[in-house]
Amino acid sequence: MREFFGLAQTHTNFPNLFGVAQLILYIIIIIHWNACFYFAISRYLGFGSDGWVYPDPTTEDYGDFFKQYVTSFYWSCLTLTTIGDTAYPETVISYCFCIVDSLVGVLIFATIFGNVGALINGMDAARTEYQAKVDSVKRYMELRGVFGELQVRVIKWFDYTWNNKQSFDDKEVLFYLPDKLRAEISVHVHLGTLRRVAIFQDSEPGLLVELVLKLRLQVFSPGDYICRKGDIGKDMYIVKRGKLQVVSDDGKVIFVTLSDGSVFGEISVLNISGNKTGNRRTASVRSVGYSDLFCLSKRDLWDALEEYPEARKNLMHKGQQLLRKDNLLDEDAARKEERRLQNLDKRIELIHDAVDDLQCNVKRLAKQIQNQQNPGLLQAKSKSRIEVMPTPLEQPKSKSRIEVMPKPEEQPKEDAKDQPKVAAPKEEYKDPPKAPALKEESKKEPETKPEDSEK
Repeated sequence: MREFFGLAQTHTNFPNLFGVAQLILYIIIIIHWNACFYFAISRYLGFGSDGWVYPDPTTEDYGDFFKQYVTSFYWSCLTLTTIGDTAYPETVISYCFCIVDSLVGVLIFATIFGNVGALINGMDAARTEYQAKVDSVKRYMELRGVFGELQVRVIKWFDYTWNNKQSFDDKEVLFYLPDKLRAEISVHVHLGTLRRVAIFQDSEPGLLVELVLKLRLQVFSPGDYICRKGDIGKDMYIVKRGKLQVVSDDGKVIFVTLSDGSVFGEISVLNISGNKTGNRRTASVRSVGYSDLFCLSKRDLWDALEEYPEARKNLMHKGQQLLRKDNLLDEDAARKEERRLQNLDKRIELIHDAVDDLQCNVKRLAKQIQNQQNPGLLQAKSKSRIEVMPTPLEQPKSKSRIEVMPKPEEQPKEDAKDQPKVAAPKEEYKDPPKAPALKEESKKEPETKPEDSEK
């Protein structure tokens, strides 16, 4: 049963109604089982034995099955809800049953009625959230000193968005859905509106899906200016509901009235070269009453067109045709811009080729560097090679030495003769400590001089 109600609340459009029905059913089941226990205890103690148990069913008034069930159900309902007065128990068993019955009734119905309160609050959760937003804006206006007509316009705007179900943000509502389902819902809701735009009628389906996901709903109050003459065009608008007036600078002259399905501002978001207006608004647009408009920004449009170059060319061509009809296209400037773009495309291709070549060279150098070893290992290997293998320059010298060297018999004699010559420097190296003895002799020389003078 719980699974059934869970699935029903998920699939139905009235989940709160099913929640209330589920609680009522639980209450009825609890009262039913309690009535059954009361009738069983009355039977155990004896029907009609005292004033608390069920009366004797052998009598005509209490013998009917339906009368027995209704009487027991009524007693159970009064006991669990503690609303009405019932007969006082007279035996120990009846006292214990009434105590347990009262405790169970308090716990169960406290939980049930708590859930009822949560359901009632959940039924008006959106209204509560909306009212919290309105109150926060009111407090802000009071703190900043915003009163009078402007405050009234703000409150009326909130009332309009709530009454017309425009207070929901599509992105927040569809945030938890996967991209595929989100796109399908957006296409189902907004694709017909987007196809009303002349420049998008023959566009690719993929581009339309990308643009549909980027549409934003905006609500304008009576007298609001959507755009003014001379403003830089950053957005295009599609009228979903309401009426707009294209007026002069002072707002007194009305040129044309726009209604549901009208589109304006699509040329300014395309950045068409040669546009005499320079992507600026050519007139002011004012809302007559409350108007719902779909807005598509220039940035979002060009982000989507990056993946569809052919569609971008087609849109630019259609935009140029619309400007030619109104004599707002400078042909010379358009041609110059096209040539510049063509040359720029060629340069970009050359740059891409050069970058690819550089990447190949960098990869090759990286491989060479990876194949090389550390300098320490290279020095160790070079030393081991020098010790093991003779260099090519030393080989001829070794041959010449072998030719000049004397016979093995003469080598010991020459070595014996050279031995004292080698040992001589070692004896001279020990002589320096004898230097003080020379100094003593030099000091003794003056003592011998007087003896010579006596002689």
